[in-house]
Amino acid sequence: MPQQGLHIRAAFFSSPPFCSKPIWDTTEGMPLARSLSITSLSGLEEWDEEFELEDAVLFEIAWEVANKVGGIYTVIQTKARMTAEEWGENYFLVGPYVESNVRTQVELIEPTNPVLKRTIDKMNSSGCKVYFGRWLIEGSPYVVLIDVSFTAWSLDRWKSELWKLCAIGVPWFDREANDAVLFGFLTAWLLGEYAAQSEEPPHIVAHFHEWLAGLGLVLCRQRQLPVATIFTTHATLLGRYLCAGNVDFYNNLAEFNVDKEAGDRQIYHRYCLERAAAHCTHVFTTVSQITAIEAEHLLKRKPDIVTPNGLNVKKFSAMHEFQNLHAQSKNRIQEFVRGHFYGNLDFNLDKCLFLFIAGRYEFSNKGADIFLEALARLNYLLRVNHSDVTVIAFFIMPARTNNFNVETLKGQAVRKQLWDTAQTVKDRFGKKLYESLLVGQLPDVSKMLDKEDFTIMKRAIFATQRQCQPPVCTHNMLEDSSDPILNCVRRIGLFNSSADRVKIIFHPEFLSSTSPLLPMDYEEFVRGCHLGVFPSYYEPWGYTPAECTVMGIPSISTNLSGFGCFMEEHIADPSAYGIYILDRRYKDVDESCNQLTSFLFQFCKQSRRQRIIQRNRTERLSDLLDWRYLGRYYIAARHMALAKAFPDTYIYEPHEPSPTSGFRYPRPASVPPSPALSRHSSPHQSEVEDNEEDERYDEDLEAEKDRANIRQPYNMPVKGKAFLGANGSGADEAGVKN
Repeated sequence: MPQQGLHIRAAFFSSPPFCSKPIWDTTEGMPLARSLSITSLSGLEEWDEEFELEDAVLFEIAWEVANKVGGIYTVIQTKARMTAEEWGENYFLVGPYVESNVRTQVELIEPTNPVLKRTIDKMNSSGCKVYFGRWLIEGSPYVVLIDVSFTAWSLDRWKSELWKLCAIGVPWFDREANDAVLFGFLTAWLLGEYAAQSEEPPHIVAHFHEWLAGLGLVLCRQRQLPVATIFTTHATLLGRYLCAGNVDFYNNLAEFNVDKEAGDRQIYHRYCLERAAAHCTHVFTTVSQITAIEAEHLLKRKPDIVTPNGLNVKKFSAMHEFQNLHAQSKNRIQEFVRGHFYGNLDFNLDKCLFLFIAGRYEFSNKGADIFLEALARLNYLLRVNHSDVTVIAFFIMPARTNNFNVETLKGQAVRKQLWDTAQTVKDRFGKKLYESLLVGQLPDVSKMLDKEDFTIMKRAIFATQRQCQPPVCTHNMLEDSSDPILNCVRRIGLFNSSADRVKIIFHPEFLSSTSPLLPMDYEEFVRGCHLGVFPSYYEPWGYTPAECTVMGIPSISTNLSGFGCFMEEHIADPSAYGIYILDRRYKDVDESCNQLTSFLFQFCKQSRRQRIIQRNRTERLSDLLDWRYLGRYYIAARHMALAKAFPDTYIYEPHEPSPTSGFRYPRPASVPPSPALSRHSSPHQSEVEDNEEDERYDEDLEAEKDRANIRQPYNMPVKGKAFLGANGSGADEAGVKN
């Protein structure tokens, strides 16, 4: 099928009664000159008067509702509790019906909302299969699940309608795009039917995530439904494809011929769906400033507001609790390391640092290439400086394998056998000691271990002899010769030899507590590590470093990731809080690699006490990533959409937001724990860890000062009518609150 341009027909531009301008007219009513100051937490003030939400209803629509495919599932799942608290019985998530997921994640019930019950009954009687239930996650939100396969008979008819309306042709062989067409028409049907079944004119907010759900938004606007629409792109389609092709992405954003690039990659129809949704929506949002820049160039619309991703943070009642969890998890990783390196365990595990990188196996996009090169340089630095520190770097990235590596399994079996042998000898020794003490005699140490004990131990030692080096990969790779990580390891020569101070373990499977090799789930593994390394080239947000932060584990991110940009703006000295920001935007690859090597080397020079101080500081940043704080940007987006779609009920007065100094953590009051920083406040590297009590550090005092910089958790708005400025605030001036 020849590629067609993104032409939206005249009917598409007709102005609905509730819209003062055509859908794509952005000259007024949709100020795009600058986005809301979203990465500044004080950029959004609390509303002096609240929105009346009693007669409004929110539908949040995504392909990953109760259907785990990628990171959007985490966003929706973790945000659901906060949104349910705000909207109560008027909040509904809409997603695809997948039977295997419904069995374990959803409790099917009868609709409690009478309008929605009539809507679902009408659709089911018209040839659809729509289910209603509760998603069994925190907040227990209502879900409406649509069986797209049941209406596949309508696919050709709906594709024809899509072509007539928008001149977007979807090829028959693209199953994902076919699903998007079915899902889009069904969600538009659902929203239109809900509006028709309502006795009073409804105030509907529909929030669509990603291109897979975007067609429903386009149809809502084309059919002029009374729906306030929001479209969130978590990463642009074209951006992902371009970066996967190893292009110089960020330096050429303004130069790309987007139609040609999408056509060359055979995703033009998908790109058209995404771009149409971005232009048709009342409010367009992205998850980070770096993605906002990307969307402005590739989708040709500047986002109205950035909505950063958060997490549900579980705080501990005492600071030392998460430190204890770190110690427990670290001990479990050490047990695995003892088995993996049996026969070559010539390094001190107490002087061993565990680093890791995890995520989708995108070798360049996720920064595995630059991480491996930095490890090779770090190995050289540790060796020439005669460091007694050993670094073990874990690569947790799923790849095609056929089974566990025999040598790796043997290592764990040998470790267990040695443990059992030690327990046997200990029991025999203890019994003799006990009997000697019973008769009132001091034991003769030379007779406590007999010939049989020495024989048992000699056999055990003989069993630990190894004729090869510990394996780099824990599994048998199906494409060993072409695997990018293994080929890079071969090039840099890090083969876990005794002379190397840096060891590499490639675990090409997601972690599981039921694994016979490393029986830990991901959260437990992260807690046991010392540093997460995520030098990504393309990372619209970055949940992995965020998860490290809320668990008190320092991490390395980049200024090309949404998380890195967010932290760089909110923390005056990120490295003092264990957030190292690697410059991959303004430096070439070699300079970035040298900077990463420097971060790693200076981290290795920290004393144990300095690492403990740093973990305490990192964990305190978790408040920045809590949905209780970041959820306010989604609230602002919804209010903005309501005001644009229903100006008679919700008033929106666009104006330029006042400049604000933002919400920034200052530098810590005491000495930062990084010995490498050139600032005068950097601590000295102590030769003896026990003689560091003179360092000016009071954990409670420092935590109290940090808390003074954090706004109190946002209270959900209740009833009332609000006047909103462009910055989402009820006041004309956006002040700064501590």
